[in-house]
Amino acid sequence: MVMVQLGMENIWVIWGLTSAFSLATSDALTKKAVGLHNEYLIGWLRLAISLPFLWLTLLMIPMPQLDRDFFQAFCISLPLEVAATILYVKALKSSPLSLTLPFLSLTPVFLILISYLLLGEEVSLSGAVGVAGIACGGYILNISDIRKGVWAPFAAIRRERGAVYMIIVSFIYAFTSSLGKMAIEHSSPLFFGAAYITALVILLTPIALYKGRNEVGLLFRNGAVRSSILPGLFQAIMIISHMTGMGLTKVAYLISVKRLSLLIGVVYGHLFFHEPGIRQRIAGTALMVAGFLLIVLSR
Repeated sequence: MVMVQLGMENIWVIWGLTSAFSLATSDALTKKAVGLHNEYLIGWLRLAISLPFLWLTLLMIPMPQLDRDFFQAFCISLPLEVAATILYVKALKSSPLSLTLPFLSLTPVFLILISYLLLGEEVSLSGAVGVAGIACGGYILNISDIRKGVWAPFAAIRRERGAVYMIIVSFIYAFTSSLGKMAIEHSSPLFFGAAYITALVILLTPIALYKGRNEVGLLFRNGAVRSSILPGLFQAIMIISHMTGMGLTKVAYLISVKRLSLLIGVVYGHLFFHEPGIRQRIAGTALMVAGFLLIVLSR
């Protein structure tokens, strides 16, 4: 009975691991698709194809009472999410998975900086160690460049466009994660997930159709839609498992488990895209994930 109870109390871990695996898989499939098609169209289709699965979840929950706080957080977050989505897909297209995904671990670093500047909150010892771990991990990702100088691994990050894009995405996520938490608290996890992605797809539609205008007429003939079905499916699984898990535990705990997607993504990069330097990139990513855990769990 105790084992069963313990298992039920920690069922959120299963949702977190499911979210991590689904996100990494969707990212790898998306990277393959954007190598063949317009990245704006693929990013839009990945989300659009996930919508029917998300809408189905609405049949399982009651309609929440929405208030001003929900709509305020929802509306402020959306334009930021549009920018993050575009940069995220461009990062996947521009650079190796093993050099882009690890930088998603920077979000709590930005949260520490923002809270310090706005609220004067001091960084704890474990938080400082976590920041150092993320910095060391980012250094190790490009450690092969050290023969060009001690600072060369950091300079290599700047030269990698996908890494720069993902750093900006991490900064945006520092804001949208807080706004999303507020919106969920004033609605429900599954409702927010379905409503948020629906609104995001609507906002992305004119951008994607304009940027991908040369391929729009060939969407079904050139394979773009077919290439987006699996990324969309795994994206839907990620959103549903993420939102469900957030309703069962603290957001910090769930996100900590979900960030294992970074390690899975690095492995995918080596297995499916033959990206070099797998050992140094797994080591660097592991350090960044460890730093992420220290920061998040210390807050």
